[in-house]
Amino acid sequence: MNASSPSSTTIAFFDFDGTLTRSDSLLPFLRSVVGHKKFYSGLIKLTPVLLAYQTGIIRNDVAKQRVLTYFLRGLSRRELETLGEKFAHQCLPGLLSGVGMNKLSWHQSQGHRCLLVSASLDIWLTPWSRIQELEPPLCSALEYQDDLSTGKLQGYNCYGTEKVRRISQWLETAGKHHTIYAYGDNESDMPMLRQADFGFILTHGTFQPI
Repeated sequence: MNASSPSSTTIAFFDFDGTLTRSDSLLPFLRSVVGHKKFYSGLIKLTPVLLAYQTGIIRNDVAKQRVLTYFLRGLSRRELETLGEKFAHQCLPGLLSGVGMNKLSWHQSQGHRCLLVSASLDIWLTPWSRIQELEPPLCSALEYQDDLSTGKLQGYNCYGTEKVRRISQWLETAGKHHTIYAYGDNESDMPMLRQADFGFILTHGTFQPI
């Protein structure tokens, strides 16, 4: 159905890291939480985990949870939400990509519904989405017990095919007919891009249709 039809709506799903930013946002967030000294000493201690991930010995979600556990376990939900709000306002602007943000701005100027679908955490993506006037993000989230972070993820890491599942679940409640755009920057985004009416991958500084 044509996107201009009054009975349809256009939705744009955006990966975050590498698509709307120039680099990863997790490590800068962790550094902002624990400080430079503890951050870099932690990376040294976590070297076996990071090497095991890079060589395919352990999965993305396993490596991620070990990193999160090391840096964030025991911090309160309130403290993390405060730190995430600060990071979204003060640090993320310096990481943003002009190419990605221009595409997001174009969709917003057309009145399209826009939201993030990302493996990054809700701690900073939720406040950043509010700042940008986006829909609430579909993303990974920390698990808490007694309002303290366990360092584990609540549910699955929003990565690869999990993005497709999250989008499908979200669309069930969205109503109407949809014309769907999706934007990513690497192979893990391809399942999401292939499900869209118009999927684009960032290649050599420009978004190319898949």
